[in-house]
Amino acid sequence: MKYHISHYNKEAELNFPDDITIYDTTLRDGEQTPGVCFGLEDKLTIARKLDQFKIHQIEAGFPIVSKKERESVKAIVNEDLDAQIISLARAKTADIDAALDCDVDGVITFMGTSDIHLEHKMHIGRQEALNMGMDAIEYAKDHGLFVAFSAEDATRTDLDFLKRIYNKAESYGADRVHIADTVGAITPQGMKYLLTELRKDVKIDIALHCHNDFGLAVINSITGLLYGANAISTTVNGIGERAGNASLEELIMALKILYGKDLGFKTKYIKELSELVSKASNLEVPYNKPIVGKNVFRHESGIHVDAVIEEPLTYEPYIPELVGQKRQLVLGKHSGCRAVKAKLDGCGLEVSDDELIEIVKKVKESREEGKYINDDVFKEIVKSCSKEE
Repeated sequence: MKYHISHYNKEAELNFPDDITIYDTTLRDGEQTPGVCFGLEDKLTIARKLDQFKIHQIEAGFPIVSKKERESVKAIVNEDLDAQIISLARAKTADIDAALDCDVDGVITFMGTSDIHLEHKMHIGRQEALNMGMDAIEYAKDHGLFVAFSAEDATRTDLDFLKRIYNKAESYGADRVHIADTVGAITPQGMKYLLTELRKDVKIDIALHCHNDFGLAVINSITGLLYGANAISTTVNGIGERAGNASLEELIMALKILYGKDLGFKTKYIKELSELVSKASNLEVPYNKPIVGKNVFRHESGIHVDAVIEEPLTYEPYIPELVGQKRQLVLGKHSGCRAVKAKLDGCGLEVSDDELIEIVKKVKESREEGKYINDDVFKEIVKSCSKEE
C-alpha cells in the first residue's frame, strides 16, 4: 500500500538499526500517572491486547510495591503470551527477589546516576552507586534473568560517569542499558550527541525511556534510534508521570508511515488498545490526540470535505482503517453542498438543488446557534426544508 508522504523525506540519509525492540510500560509507568490504579482484569485485558498487537516486551509492573502488584504481574506471566514479560526493580536484592517470585523473563534494575539524584534522593556518592548497580546486575544474572540496567536521570548525568557505569554494566553481563530521560530534559540534538558518544564505548543494546515534559518524547526516541539506540519504551496514549511518556501509537505510526520502518505490529488494534487504556485509567483521550483522537479523521471544512470525498489522501496522511479508525464527515458552519449531499446520500435521502442550498444554509445557522448536527438534528433540518407536505 502506498501513502502520499512528503517526497523530501527520501532525501534524508537515515540509518535505523535492523532490529528494534519496543517495550511497553503502560502497566508500570503508565500506572504511575497520578490517580491511576489498574485492576487485575484491566491489566490482563491490556496485556492481552498488547500481545495481540505483537508488542515485543511488556513491562508488567513493579512487584516490590505490594502483594497485589506481585499477583497481577504473576497473572500476566501465567497468560503465556508471546511477548517477553519484564518488570521493574530497584538495585536491591529484595526487589529482584520479588520479580523472581513472579517468574518474569527479565528485570529492569534502575538507580539514579545524576548528581542531583545521588545527593538529594539516594544520599550516596558515585562509587557507592556504581557498586550497588553492579551487585544488582550480578544477582539478577545469577538467577537467569534478562537484565536491563537503567540509569535514572541519565540525560542529566555526567557523561564520563555515565560511560563508566554503562561499561561496567556491560562487563557484569547486562543485556541492555537504558537511558532514562526522567524529566524530559534532552533535545533531539542532545540525544544525537549523547548516543554518538556512548556508542564509542558501549557495545550492548541501548534503550531509551523518554518523558514528554516538553513534548519531545517521540522525536527524541526516533532520533535516538538513528544514532545508536535499538530499544524504545512507550505507553499507550502516552500516559505516565507528569506529561507522560513516548506514545506507543505515535512512535509506531511515525516510524511506519513517515520513516518507512515497519516493525510488523498489528496496527489495526491501535484504536481498541487506546480505548481500553483510556477506560481503565479513566483518562479521556484528547479529541486532537495524534493517531487515536476522535478528530484525527473527522472533516468539517467545506473546502477540505470536497477534496476528501474525491481523494481522502488530500487531507489524510494514511487511511483510518490502518489504525482501527473510521472517517467521518462532520456537518457545521464550514460545511458546503458537497458535504451535505454526501450526508444525504448516506441517509438515503433525495432533495432538489434548491432544497440542498436551503439545507446547507440551515445547517450553518443551526451550528452557529450552538446545536451539534447529529443525525436526528440533520433529519429535522431536511424535513423543514422539504417542499413536500
